[in-house]
Amino acid sequence: MSEVAPDEVLDLAALPGGRRAALEAVLMVIDQPISAAELAEALDLDAAEVAADLEALAAEYAEADRGFALRSINGGWRIYSRGDLAPVVEKFLLDGQQAKLTQASLETLAVIAYRQPVSRARISAVRGVNVDGVVRTLLTRGLITEVGEDGEGGATLYGTTTFFLQRMGLSSLDELPPLAPYLPPAHVIDELIEQGHG
Repeated sequence: MSEVAPDEVLDLAALPGGRRAALEAVLMVIDQPISAAELAEALDLDAAEVAADLEALAAEYAEADRGFALRSINGGWRIYSRGDLAPVVEKFLLDGQQAKLTQASLETLAVIAYRQPVSRARISAVRGVNVDGVVRTLLTRGLITEVGEDGEGGATLYGTTTFFLQRMGLSSLDELPPLAPYLPPAHVIDELIEQGHG
């Protein structure tokens, strides 16, 4: 897989599937809705063309009876599972996902539990690896939730849920074992983020 320099302009027409495939690829990895203008800016495209492509993709998915839909909510586009398939998704999440959490999930969950509210950058700094996929998994399983935004950079902050407490057999976070002293202090995490480790 070739890497692209940040200032290099991609020739999307030369890529398999062209502009629409590029938009789909980005839509598959975002975890929050994104506007057509933001997509256009990120991919060096015309905003009107991107908006038209998004509308066309949404219509194609609807006509093809796919298990997902591309929807615009408050001006932001995102791929969602289809609403009428909610019972299937719910069954999978509640019945099919009873497997134990991975080591990465447990480590990430511990950081969130002890440092909440905490951003992904801070979690990554503590763990030393990218945690985007793990955070998505924990959100999907209902163990964590978005609890606000960081006032400084606007990053999403995460915390644990009531379901997390139930699964852990706790009535409150005060019952967590005293592990917090073993995690790096906030100023060390900030230094790691500044050095590019977050």
